Formats: sequence, C-alpha cells, structure tokens
Amino acid sequence: MAELISHIDVNPKGEVKALVIWMHGLGDSGHGFAPLVPELNLAEALGVKFVFPHAPVQPITINNGLPMRAWYDIASFDFNQRADEKGVLESAEKLQALIDEQLEHYKLTPDKLVIAGFSQGAVMAYHLGCRQKQPVAGILALSGYLSMADKLKTEVTEAAKQTPVLAMHGLQDEIVPCRLGKLSAERAKEAGLDVSWKDYPMQHNVCAEQVADISDWLHTVLTQ
Repeated sequence: MAELISHIDVNPKGEVKALVIWMHGLGDSGHGFAPLVPELNLAEALGVKFVFPHAPVQPITINNGLPMRAWYDIASFDFNQRADEKGVLESAEKLQALIDEQLEHYKLTPDKLVIAGFSQGAVMAYHLGCRQKQPVAGILALSGYLSMADKLKTEVTEAAKQTPVLAMHGLQDEIVPCRLGKLSAERAKEAGLDVSWKDYPMQHNVCAEQVADISDWLHTVLTQ
C-alpha cells in the first residue's frame, strides 16, 4: 500500500463518530485551517474528527514557477483552463486513499463524511464529492470553483446528487472572482447536485458570519 498523503488531525474529546476532510488553498498547508475548529463550537456529541491534508510542493506556472504547496498547477486564469487536469486527478487519487483509510479505521459509513476545502481545496472538494460512490454527509466549497466543468454532467454520480453541497464565496474576492464561484455553483446544479449558495462582503478569506453558518450546516448534515 502506498504511503498516505501527510496530514494533521484535530480529534474530538471522545469517540470519533464523524469525519471532515478539509483541503487548504494554494501556498497554504494543513495547518492553515486547523485553528478554525474550536471556533466552530461543534457539539461534543457529534464526535467530529477533522483531517487537514498537506498538498505536495510543486512549481506554479502563474507564479513564475515558484514552488509551493498546491493540489495542482495553475497555468492560466481562464476559467476553463485554470486547473491542471492531470494534477487534479493525481491529487484526487491520493486524497481518496486518505478518505478511504480514515473511514475504514474508524468504521464510519460515508454518510458521516464531509468533504471540504478552500480555494484550490474547494476545487478538490467539488471534484471528489461529485464522484463518490456512496452519498456523503456533505460537500463544502469555500471560495472555489469547478474543475473540468464540461465533464461534470457525465462523471457526476447518483450518490453525489443525494449529497447536500454548500458553496460560499466573498463578494470582493480578488483571487477567485465571485462570478466564477457562482457560475460553478450553477453548473453543479445543472448537473443535478443539491447546491446552496452563500456570499459575504469579504475578499479571499473566511469571516465570522461564515464560520457560524458553517457550524450550523455541519450540525445539520451530520445529524440527518
């Protein structure tokens, strides 16, 4: 068995009853969103374990080849060419292996799994979530967009169509324009996904109101 992608864990105080796999954005690491967990104020009874994987370090074309942590290369700002398909698929395979291992280790069913991500991590959350073989508890896409959107209608699974999706974006996002996030949410809906959309008066970041909304949403999808 290949070595699992490196990650950090934030464990509940008691038994692990649910799992959130949360992917970071370009240039960040798994440590970036770990401090957010206490702010979510999730009920201890939910037993939620958070797993924050680290993307591999690789050169990024739009940053003059500067190496940084990334789930895929970005060669163009064009919506349809923004995400390197080969990189997305390679990262998806590694992340799926981590998901499968965690579910098996804790003897959890997919309906206790949330796949989440920010920016590039949201791209990966969309990609993975839309292709799950069994319905998961939810897909959370923060400040991201769809990769390979033209293939979604043929690759989306029936299981994914039963999974609630929450897409969130900043109206003043200067890195991933809000219109791309909105268009992605609309394309996902057209493919049959159950997508809810929320936007906030912020840039490419996370705000307090959004954190409260994420907490409410997690409570909902993990108690259904």
